Amino acid sequence: MCFLIHCLVLASVFGEQNRLEAMPPERKSRWTKEIDWLLSVTDHIVEFVPSQQGNMEIMKTQQRKDLHMNIPALRKLDAILVACLDNFKGQNEFYYASKDASEAEKGTRKDDKWWLPAPKVPPNGLSDVTRKWLHFQKDSANQVLKAAMAINAMVLSEMEVPENYIESLPKNGRASLGDSIYKSITVEYFDPDLFLSSLDLSSEHKILDIKNRIEASIVIWKRKMNNKEQKSLLGSSVSQEKRELFEERAETILLILKQRFPGLPQSALDISKIQYNKDVGHAILESYSRILESLAFTVISRIEDVLHADTQAQNSSTEKKRDRCLVTPNKAAADDQSPADGPISTTLLDFMGWNIADQADTEQKKDSADETNDPGKHTAKVANISTTPKKVSYIEKLEHLGGLRSPTERH
Repeated sequence: MCFLIHCLVLASVFGEQNRLEAMPPERKSRWTKEIDWLLSVTDHIVEFVPSQQGNMEIMKTQQRKDLHMNIPALRKLDAILVACLDNFKGQNEFYYASKDASEAEKGTRKDDKWWLPAPKVPPNGLSDVTRKWLHFQKDSANQVLKAAMAINAMVLSEMEVPENYIESLPKNGRASLGDSIYKSITVEYFDPDLFLSSLDLSSEHKILDIKNRIEASIVIWKRKMNNKEQKSLLGSSVSQEKRELFEERAETILLILKQRFPGLPQSALDISKIQYNKDVGHAILESYSRILESLAFTVISRIEDVLHADTQAQNSSTEKKRDRCLVTPNKAAADDQSPADGPISTTLLDFMGWNIADQADTEQKKDSADETNDPGKHTAKVANISTTPKKVSYIEKLEHLGGLRSPTERH
């Protein structure tokens, strides 16, 4: 009981990591102290191994092999995660609103992690250097997650299956899986991806239920294969070779499920093993690796929060630039057509000099006015025009080149 409480205390140390920032010195000191207390027991879990002393071979004690291999590996993964968090000390491109800030400044999350503080990034998003650095930190934490999961799975596989769990199992694998899943696994040509595509994996509860069924069937098949009573083997309709094949297929499915859904809760078999486990060394390895899994998953989740905020800022900045590009030309045109200056519009006719009719009307009105005021001026103007070389218009040029005539002239 004290051991379980100690593991819960360890898990709570990193459960408070709500922000992507370096661990406070007090928490880091507490974490180191708790881990040392947890692992101090393993120094006394030993086994006898042969050793040469002079011409004599004697037996000496050393730390149990699984502990000797896995504890240094877990300590290294632990150091990588703590160093990953320490790398965020002093960064100034993203931040979290303080507890005393207003609700508008803090912002509200619209996803399933509403209780966590929302990270803030610059209006245009993060710089390329910071963005690449965050992806590198995420990849490092993801490697730690995979390694911790592998160690945890190995330790759980070495634990004995409790009798209480065995007593709760059905008589055969078909009853555990159900007719539909059993037929899909026992077909002649089996495709794991095709099999999983036929299942309903829409929720965590359904995935966990399938995992529990498959693990139960594996335990049933293994027990029947290891059963030394020939009566059970002879009376069974399934041969030992087929059971081995079915077990291999089921384990392949479990492996794919673990890879696709790494954040799944522990199965009924894992919970039962942890609850009734009597090996202290296995208990320490399982709890330490599981806590590192939780921490790595937390770090990855916090990094993804910042990257998500960066993506939203980039999209918002792009939309604003696009709107600005659409609004600015229209605004400039409106300014040019202000009432003070009058509308300015250049048509194709104006550009090519085809406003002759308007010019003729203007000149005719001007001549009429001049003739009324000064009849002699009109006579002088006519004489002046007759002596001035005629200016060929653009239309006349076209008529000369291509025989173009106006609709009136053609009729």
